[in-house]
Amino acid sequence: MKRSVRTRIEIPVSRRTFLKGAAIGLAGTALPLTNADASFWEAFFQKYYREMNEEEKKKVIQRLEKEYGQKYKKAIKVGDEKALPGVLFGYGLDLSRCIGCRRCVYACVDENNQSKDPQIHWITVLRFKKGEKFTDLEESEKYYNPKEVPEPGYFYMPVQCQQCENPPCVKACPTQATWKEPDGIVVVDYNWCIGCRYCMAACPYGARKFNWASPNRKAEEINPNTHYLGNRPRYKGVVEKCTFCIQRTRNGRYPACVEACPVGARKFGNLLDPESEMRYLIEHKRVFRLKEDLNTYPKFYYFFAYGR
Repeated sequence: MKRSVRTRIEIPVSRRTFLKGAAIGLAGTALPLTNADASFWEAFFQKYYREMNEEEKKKVIQRLEKEYGQKYKKAIKVGDEKALPGVLFGYGLDLSRCIGCRRCVYACVDENNQSKDPQIHWITVLRFKKGEKFTDLEESEKYYNPKEVPEPGYFYMPVQCQQCENPPCVKACPTQATWKEPDGIVVVDYNWCIGCRYCMAACPYGARKFNWASPNRKAEEINPNTHYLGNRPRYKGVVEKCTFCIQRTRNGRYPACVEACPVGARKFGNLLDPESEMRYLIEHKRVFRLKEDLNTYPKFYYFFAYGR
């Protein structure tokens, strides 16, 4: 008598794969029961961030810190600082001062643990010829590489997440993995992002970036001071974006790009404070917001301190 043998093929399933499969049926796919450890299942069935109580959030953060410590062989702190009461963050950028040096870009990469291979930048500095229509982002030049900046006949316009008050990306997300915090920062929970990229399609500023591969960053280059909703290490297949350096600004510090700018073109502050620098420049400078006609109500203000 022949003996029948059944073989079960175990396929590792991510949250994104699981949700996609749920829509079409998971016939023939077995969850990895034997190979998975407790950490895998804790991450897989992790509750929605905004529905967790403080004790549950604490356990999640402890698990993440342990995972990151094992991966990078160093202690990494994952913060969970809440929005400060009476604060609505706003950003200002003086186009008459920007010289296109990209130091803001590099400071952002280092502070926020962005992948270097494949390369991800939350800030993109655009170059325009003087006299061109500078609100047409698609016609701008991203990859300029002169010997020196600023160049005669050109001006520069950095673009990043505009932290909209009416963010279209939030409306587009099918899992509510992105939302607007009380202090105005639009955040992403990387553990709930399924990588559908609907938010990227919805964003009119091209501010969201997708991890096509596992983010690559050397352990010695990792900034160990992170925030759950900000610069903690990301995963393959998730979207990320600028968070106004949430790990810094909720602790009373400027974003890294503001500190790095050599000409003082970048401003940051509380829009609800009538004595703040942001309120002053909005009330006294020639200010505009990018693509205002779309009714996204950005909290990122471009202005001209002086003419060119």
